[in-house]
Amino acid sequence: MFTALVLEQADGKVTAGMQTLEDDRLPDGDVLVDVEYSTLNYKDGMIVNGLGRLVRDYPHVPGIDFAGVVADSASSLFKTGDRVVLNGWRVGEIHWGGFATKARVKGEWLVPLPDGLTTHEAMAIGTAGYTAMLAIMALEEHGLKPENKGEVLVTGASGGVGSIAVAVLANLGYRVAASTGSAASHDYLKGLGATTIVDRAEFAEPPKGPLASEKWSGIIDNVGGAPLGHMLPSLCYWGSCASVGNTAGIQFTANVLPFLLRGVNLLGIDSNTCPRERRIAAWKRLAAELPRDKLAAMTHTIGLTQVVDAASTILKGAVQGRTVIDTHG
Repeated sequence: MFTALVLEQADGKVTAGMQTLEDDRLPDGDVLVDVEYSTLNYKDGMIVNGLGRLVRDYPHVPGIDFAGVVADSASSLFKTGDRVVLNGWRVGEIHWGGFATKARVKGEWLVPLPDGLTTHEAMAIGTAGYTAMLAIMALEEHGLKPENKGEVLVTGASGGVGSIAVAVLANLGYRVAASTGSAASHDYLKGLGATTIVDRAEFAEPPKGPLASEKWSGIIDNVGGAPLGHMLPSLCYWGSCASVGNTAGIQFTANVLPFLLRGVNLLGIDSNTCPRERRIAAWKRLAAELPRDKLAAMTHTIGLTQVVDAASTILKGAVQGRTVIDTHG
């Protein structure tokens, strides 16, 4: 038996409620996990509220990531008692996810939890932190170094990806410009290590010319849409932008001169089907390079019964930092 937040659909309307189910209701997979913690991400907020077409089959258990302990395994990769974490693979969309006390998945989707990291800390990091680290790794592989000219710009900085990106970059010695539309988040972002706070309104309109003064040694963009194109003219020579989100839309408009005359790179970050070796490397770096005091400062924990209300709040952009779900709380 296990407890889960289950979504049902009737007459085109999605409803959510707590249910107790038999283990045989779980989907196919060769590893059974006792889920201890999950997280609430923006995509979860959409799914719980029945928005978009992320979920096609009901009933459904959402939750795009989770951390816990292996309860049973037919996979050569894991044995009973191993601590594991899962991100991506469309778990919580086409495969039942982490808003439950148990989950059954393919072993190849799981990553061993790095030594010294608790399951609660793993979900305080979650898909957001994992995505932030993938972006940092991509920027560094394209030449980003702390001594480079300019600050690293992080947009959507008060959200989950942005918060962890700011904290990790600052810990690694980078000068970080945190972009936010929330005046109440300024002290929070400074506490995470941001050297400069930038109002997101700065990117609402394109610069006056095809190129602007060099300001950013690199960019981690969580916003997408028109603002993404407006940032690129201010990248330094051979700088890169790692694009990880599209809350402002999927349309991209930019002139070619930043690419032709400054040699900038636009890097897409896909955290969903990333190769397993890179997943493991990202989690090891997070365990080593994310300050635990900063992680605690950006995290609050709720129980499964509070998820529906919290899902509506996150869609309003009113959630700061990371929301961890205690599946047994």
